Amino acid sequence: MKISLPLNEMTISEKIGVMEEIWQDLSKAEDSYSPPEWHSRVLEERRRLAESGTVGFTDWDVAKQEIRDRVS
Repeated sequence: MKISLPLNEMTISEKIGVMEEIWQDLSKAEDSYSPPEWHSRVLEERRRLAESGTVGFTDWDVAKQEIRDRVS
């Protein structure tokens, strides 16, 4: 099935809303998906950087609100 969205007519907030709906739906089927091997390598590198204090994290709800504040 091919779905076409009017992306050039959508606001950034609307696009983010669509992405959130897709992620919410995808999370229901997590048992039927196996990520590619390179994901593990990326996650391991990020874990290493976090443990070394090179990078930090922002709570997801806080990050989403910060994005919304910037684009609205």
